[in-house]
Amino acid sequence: MARKLPRLQRVLDAPALASVAYGEIASSIYFALGIVALHALGLTPAVLGAIGLLFVLVSLSYAEGTTAIRETGGAATFVRVAFNDLAGFLTGWALFLDYLIVIALSALFFPHYLGLAIGVQAIARHPGDVVVGCVLVAAIGGARLLRRTRLYALGVAVPLLDLVTQLLLVALGFALLFSGDALTRGLDVGTQPSWHEIAFALPLAMLAYTGLETVANLAEEARRPGRDLPRSLFTAIGAVVVIYVLIALVGLSAFPAAHGTTELGTDWQRAPLMGIVSALQAHVPGSFAHVLRVYVGLTGALILLATATTSISGFGRLAYSLGEHGQLPRAFGRLHRRTLVSPQSVVSAAAIAIALLLGTSFATDPVSFLASLYSFGVLLAFTAAQLAVIRLRIAQPKLRRPFAVPLGIRVRGAVVPLPSVVGALATLAVFVAAMATHIGARYAGPGWLVCGVVVFLLVRRSRGEGILEHVESVDEQALPEPVFSKILVPMKLGDIGEEMVATAVKLAQERNATVEALHVILVPLDLPLDAPLAEREAEAAASLAEAAALGADNGVTVVGRTVRARSIGEAIVDAAEEAGADLIVLGSSPRWRRQSRFFSPTVDYVLRKAKAEVLIVAFPQGVLEGSSA
Repeated sequence: MARKLPRLQRVLDAPALASVAYGEIASSIYFALGIVALHALGLTPAVLGAIGLLFVLVSLSYAEGTTAIRETGGAATFVRVAFNDLAGFLTGWALFLDYLIVIALSALFFPHYLGLAIGVQAIARHPGDVVVGCVLVAAIGGARLLRRTRLYALGVAVPLLDLVTQLLLVALGFALLFSGDALTRGLDVGTQPSWHEIAFALPLAMLAYTGLETVANLAEEARRPGRDLPRSLFTAIGAVVVIYVLIALVGLSAFPAAHGTTELGTDWQRAPLMGIVSALQAHVPGSFAHVLRVYVGLTGALILLATATTSISGFGRLAYSLGEHGQLPRAFGRLHRRTLVSPQSVVSAAAIAIALLLGTSFATDPVSFLASLYSFGVLLAFTAAQLAVIRLRIAQPKLRRPFAVPLGIRVRGAVVPLPSVVGALATLAVFVAAMATHIGARYAGPGWLVCGVVVFLLVRRSRGEGILEHVESVDEQALPEPVFSKILVPMKLGDIGEEMVATAVKLAQERNATVEALHVILVPLDLPLDAPLAEREAEAAASLAEAAALGADNGVTVVGRTVRARSIGEAIVDAAEEAGADLIVLGSSPRWRRQSRFFSPTVDYVLRKAKAEVLIVAFPQGVLEGSSA
């Protein structure tokens, strides 16, 4: 039987994309708010707002890139197309690190929200949180090996729950907790927080805006990427920035900075939204406080679970992009029927994320270390993505861009997007600040890239390909034009038979080939093969004469042949081999698709046994219903 290879399907519409985008980007507040507040103190809302505006600038370049190059891979794809395969791989390798850190942090914070919701304190303390986090990642990986996740199946429900929860906390917080005096209490810019702490907090705030790469990786699955992706990105990001600033205002009102610290970044670092809930408990009835605690805790746990799951899927989609372009072993570049992404990528993501959880659990401040390491990867990727968009404007000015970054300036005949220039300089500046202030970014980040270079060189060497050589994916490779010198078309009485002869004649006319029209007379088992069948012989002769006439009208030689057989499929395969046919043209009746098989037994046999290529025209339902295959 003919088989359809698994591939990414364009199934995501605008609402699904917008909800996935919001869910991916807004989920990081559950683990980012505390770590940012620990260093930014009273400037936390301002830091989140400033990085949010930078994130909007970056998203403009991502929107142009994803709509112009509609492939999975995100920034790694932009950079590969704009520069070369090595640059694209290094960008993708840095993004691998970000996916892994999001998986690790989501799993680490999950037991804190869950434990506080159900009243099990043991899993919300070290080492219980690390153990639960490792088990959670392993469970997600195991589930992904059994079946694929449908991002769009729950694409509206979980982000909607997330939005409702965040809006509820903002509304209750402003009604019961907000205090302008609390926000400015202890705030002395340059002292509390110090300039060093501000420089330290800016890269950490990038952790609050995860998910952009995951959304960009859906470019190959969006129904209308040119229209829906930009709208989804800007809608989601705009809402996220506003809500983040509001939640930060509520959080700092509940836990004002004092003596160079805030409880939001110390006691409640691993469950900052539960800290806000605890502050609300003194202002609401006890029964409502209990319900609120359970609701926010379970919601946070669910959202973190979804974030870890989609990050593993995002890791797999990025691995697929790198694998199909010769930057990772071939196994990573193959889609799987059950898991969609390659099982190897699922196992790799889960194993390395668990290793990160276990390895950093011995650090003095594992959350800060992971956050700083995240900033290294994401800032490197964001800078490279914006430079790639600028480069493509210069190198490929005629590239179709359904969405283009506005405010372009003309430089030597090319229109360079000013927001991309400003965004690239800004992300580069924050990257420099991260390298200067973060030990994790300064040492572990470059070490990760060195490991990536080794992997890349080994893969290219095993494939016999150059370091900067562009390796085309299967979709990019141009298939050779088929060459046919003789086409066999089995004759069949009725409309399908006539259509198949016309198809064969047309193909032969285009390729200067000849056609052999084969009419098989099926002899019943109770009769000898040479039994007199005058009526069927006459029908065969008439159909062959019509085929020859059709060929003559179109300047194609059609040679007729009649054979007797017990099996039509066997007769077709034998005749094609005897005649040396390059192509067999068959028709398939719609009636077979209402039964247990898609093709008739004859077509099925020819597909499995014929040495020549087989062309099948499967007519849709309602067309030629009276004919048989």
